[in-house]
Amino acid sequence: MTRTVKTFWIWCAMFGEKALELVRELKRSQDGNLPPYNDDGIRQVVEEMRTLFEQNQLEVRATTDGERGLLSGIQLRHACLERNQRCLLAYVHHRMTRIRDYRWQTGSVLPPSFRLSLCEQEIQWFTRYNRSLATYMRSIAPTGLDLTQHLQPPKSLLVEVRCLEDYGEFEMEDGTVVLLHKNTQHYLPRSQCEPLIRQGVLEHIH
Repeated sequence: MTRTVKTFWIWCAMFGEKALELVRELKRSQDGNLPPYNDDGIRQVVEEMRTLFEQNQLEVRATTDGERGLLSGIQLRHACLERNQRCLLAYVHHRMTRIRDYRWQTGSVLPPSFRLSLCEQEIQWFTRYNRSLATYMRSIAPTGLDLTQHLQPPKSLLVEVRCLEDYGEFEMEDGTVVLLHKNTQHYLPRSQCEPLIRQGVLEHIH
């Protein structure tokens, strides 16, 4: 391994560790939970990038003035800048994807436990995305169409469910009333009982 290559990896390890830790943080949370937005980590990476950029600006001007031997350092700092940028973009994109998926899986209201993990900008993005999705679903048909109702194509119109708690009367679209008592089992239209399954009132019996 040449001295230049060794120097490159030393620089990347020294200046890219904070950005890489943000990516590791997301990898450690692949269980469906979203870790709190790491504002301090983001700030440190941005400050590091500012330092690298300013140092490069100084050496680029020195090179323009005729000073030699600075090009390798400029290239190494630029590589570190690009690496940090990729890590930041991956961090932000991954979190936005998880927030978007959460909207499709659980609904339009953020529970407090999930909301606490978001920064203010992410909450604003969720609100705008939620509004855009709702507007689009209302425009699909005269009465609208809930695209989040079936995340997977249904195999049948009726599903067998078990009631996990005493819910009481459940009125279906045709006016039929079903009494949902704990541990009772029913065959219900998938489209109508899906919200109760998500809320934990009913359990789909496979």
